[in-house]
Amino acid sequence: MRPSLELFSDSLRVFSSAGKWLHPLFELEDFLAGSSLARDALSLRDRIVGKAAALLIARLGIRRVHAEILSEPGKEVLEAARVSLSWDQLVPVISCRTESDLAGIQDPQEAYALLRQRAGR
Repeated sequence: MRPSLELFSDSLRVFSSAGKWLHPLFELEDFLAGSSLARDALSLRDRIVGKAAALLIARLGIRRVHAEILSEPGKEVLEAARVSLSWDQLVPVISCRTESDLAGIQDPQEAYALLRQRAGR
């Protein structure tokens, strides 16, 4: 199965996950907690980045992101966090309950608390 999320240090893949929803980002958080990698030197590739994923990525301190599909709200969050962005397709929104649940939330820590609870962590 093709990974839905990959993390690179330079050109070396150091983490990947084929998980669904936001679970790969929570797995990445666990990986980074036990890692000495400098977060500002990492780049992330994710299949779909909506607002929820963008808020989690911003919270993790990753500075470079490539999304296959990026939502406008996700783009706004990552640009505000000064993350270097690239994407294959930009869409108005991700048709997902999570994106609408976070419509009024801009703070990565507030989003993290809500999403962590929804993920059962």
